Amino acid sequence: MKKIGILGSTGSIGTQTLDIVRMYPDRLQVVALAAGSNVRLLEEQIREFKPEFAVMWSEEAAADLRERTSDLKIKVVCGMDGLLEMAAMPGMDILVTAIVGMIGIQPTIEAIKAHKDIALANKETLVTAGHIIMPLAKEQGVSILPVDSEHSAIFQSMQGENRSQISKILLTASGGPFRGRERKDLEQMKAEDALKHPNWSMGKKVTIDSSTLVNKGLEVMEARWLFGVGLEDIQVVIHPESILHSAVEYRDGAVIGQLGVPDMKLPIQYALFYPDRYPVPGNKRLNLFDIATLSFEKPDTNTFVGLRLAFEAARIGGTMPTVFNAANEKAVSLFLDNKIHFLQIAEVIGAAMEAHRVVDDPNVAQILEAEREAHESVGKIIHKGNRAI
Repeated sequence: MKKIGILGSTGSIGTQTLDIVRMYPDRLQVVALAAGSNVRLLEEQIREFKPEFAVMWSEEAAADLRERTSDLKIKVVCGMDGLLEMAAMPGMDILVTAIVGMIGIQPTIEAIKAHKDIALANKETLVTAGHIIMPLAKEQGVSILPVDSEHSAIFQSMQGENRSQISKILLTASGGPFRGRERKDLEQMKAEDALKHPNWSMGKKVTIDSSTLVNKGLEVMEARWLFGVGLEDIQVVIHPESILHSAVEYRDGAVIGQLGVPDMKLPIQYALFYPDRYPVPGNKRLNLFDIATLSFEKPDTNTFVGLRLAFEAARIGGTMPTVFNAANEKAVSLFLDNKIHFLQIAEVIGAAMEAHRVVDDPNVAQILEAEREAHESVGKIIHKGNRAI
């Protein structure tokens, strides 16, 4: 029986993780859950899975949850202190980090120090603090198991292989809802247009990031830390069918990839049960005769500037990836609130990067300060006539 905790249990990855627990109650036991503000859903999850520990972000939400669950034996806490306590709690084997944002960095570090394996679904942790996380995990003998479909595919394609013989990582992207469009086509796109992803069902933030290709840029930064490769060894490939989830090319020219229908439960379950495989609940099997044709394209970084900026941020390093990520978070929020246009998302990111003074090899405090400064910088950019450049 593997005991798991889930940071972000009410979100897309969190709820799908619980679907897997329902399928395998004899193999998985939930001991801790954490959510942001959805008290009602977390209460339902607590009553079903009976964890011993729960976290809400605000004290107000935690107080509400305590009252709702007063008939149960559970400890309810709040805030970052609560997340850190959960991350280190005795008896937990693996922590699923499905929480969105840089809030996931410190609990991940705490869990690694407490010798918990990490099922990583929080991109920001490695994007901004990969230089801290990966050496610490190695030092503590902890496994970082990727949950993103692309990184899971790369991880699966490396099993039984010598990593020193990797030539290139082929990181696939669907291209999002605006694949094939030119800049002039995107000027009037609204949030409802960007949220119509052709293949995947995800949260709003990730779906918008997919439409700008910023999500793929974040995944490039994440992949370099997860797999110890250089930026020059990562190639982004647009693959609209989302059947090949990513691949690895070895120095003899062999390319090994993982294929399957788009379903996040597969990579989640692979991380939870690694190295074993079990049937995925509700999983539709891949039928190559139905698919018939797979297509691949180069990304258009002139139209989707966010991907180009991501490579630039990664090459600069230090606190620049943090600024890229934080500026994008703020810009996406503004776009969802109809306060900026679609193309201004990348413009805001670029302007924030240009204004930033890089700190090399930052510690956690410096990373969080860079995030704060980036949010402040975006505010100033927007204040100047709602134009980033």
